[in-house]
Amino acid sequence: MYNIIADFHTHTIYSHGQGTILDNVEAARRKGLKKIAITDHGFGHFTYGVSERDIHKMRDEIDEINSTYDDIEVLLGVEANLIGLDGTVDLEDDYLDFFDIVLMGFHHGAIPNSIKDAWGLFGRNVVGKVLPFMDKSLRQDNTMAMIRAIGQYPIDIITHPGAKIDIDSRLLARQAAKHDVALEINAGHGYMTVEYVKIAMEEGVSFVINSDAHTPERVGDFDRAIEIAKQAGLEPSRIINAK
Repeated sequence: MYNIIADFHTHTIYSHGQGTILDNVEAARRKGLKKIAITDHGFGHFTYGVSERDIHKMRDEIDEINSTYDDIEVLLGVEANLIGLDGTVDLEDDYLDFFDIVLMGFHHGAIPNSIKDAWGLFGRNVVGKVLPFMDKSLRQDNTMAMIRAIGQYPIDIITHPGAKIDIDSRLLARQAAKHDVALEINAGHGYMTVEYVKIAMEEGVSFVINSDAHTPERVGDFDRAIEIAKQAGLEPSRIINAK
């Protein structure tokens, strides 16, 4: 029912993955994938962020691989980090057109855009896990930050929405649909959940199934995400990397 032909979320040694770009590509070829994106973390992640020096090396590596193989297309991407309540992500203006595909998600190791964001986006979400009365306002602020981001940047995919911070699935899906941004069903995190997918489906948004592989062996491992899609009743036609 679900023939997934591309993996648009994989990591390499350039951030916190364990394989090289070529390792990931070879794994994708063995599994019969037609496309793979290399999406290491954006520049603003404290421990895993890719460097500006390395990003140019990655482009050269990918260009060489694409000139070598004709059975798979390799995209240079980035998993940008949400770092501000105003929708700021760690993707500088000079790089807005540099990547073939842009993913964006929330990660605790990212460097906040300001002191205000250190508390409002990062600190409050940590405290909110033990103070339930903050849930409603947190969910609204988290969701609006993501919505502002997709209105400001050329984002193609929101990664694992709901996995690390609480979000309003319906509101996010509604705005993502307007901006032609896909919501990810992540095989590693298990987000979106079945419940979130069902809610988002009602808003007409597109979805993508990705591995979020951190080792070459996990490239193209979609089983967990496919099961979520099945349980939610998601049609393959709604999944951008399904054939």
